[in-house]
Amino acid sequence: MRMLAPLLALSVAISASACAPPRAQLDAWPADIPPAPEGMTTEAWVHARTAHTRATQDGLTSNPVLAVIDYSLPSSARRLWVVDLRTNDVLMNEFVAHGYGSGGTWATGFSNRHGSNQSSLGTFITLNTYSGIRGFSLRLKGLEPGVNDRALVRGIVIHGTPNVNAVRAAAGNLGRSEGCPAVPVASARRLIRLLEGGAVVFVWYPDPKFLAVSEYVDRTLH
Repeated sequence: MRMLAPLLALSVAISASACAPPRAQLDAWPADIPPAPEGMTTEAWVHARTAHTRATQDGLTSNPVLAVIDYSLPSSARRLWVVDLRTNDVLMNEFVAHGYGSGGTWATGFSNRHGSNQSSLGTFITLNTYSGIRGFSLRLKGLEPGVNDRALVRGIVIHGTPNVNAVRAAAGNLGRSEGCPAVPVASARRLIRLLEGGAVVFVWYPDPKFLAVSEYVDRTLH
């Protein structure tokens, strides 16, 4: 019986590794981009910085705060970061749900379609806050046609939910949403206050269709 726990842990590790998406390899780290925050994949960080630069150049944001959601990581990981790009300080690192139509522990499917209950990828700008059926929430506007531009119609917002918390993450059964990037209730208000009013939120997964059409990603990586 003593061998059961190590064998189970090994089995879980192998299973998780098998579900993980492939990673791109950088030939050289971009000179103008600081190292990625701890735990975030290289791809997510480089593409998120590129997205923020593009949105800034287009006059869509002047906010130096950037949120990155790395859906290439499992829901058991803290896969949402809020970074102050002026200092590269991580202001928050939290758990975040994906849509239940996107997958289980690992999100693998994404959609812009209303009623899909899937998460959307790409670059968003935060709009106004409001108090609704899910409490204090933050509206998101998708900037990418065909990728996430139906976010407002779909009601994709940042909000808190009791089903997303450290205990459930540790147990491997973090709650999922109807497509919203839902976060722990205890962190929601602070997160929303950091992001409200024009911050960039970049949602990443190495989806080939997304990479083929997005105008906000770094083309040198793929």
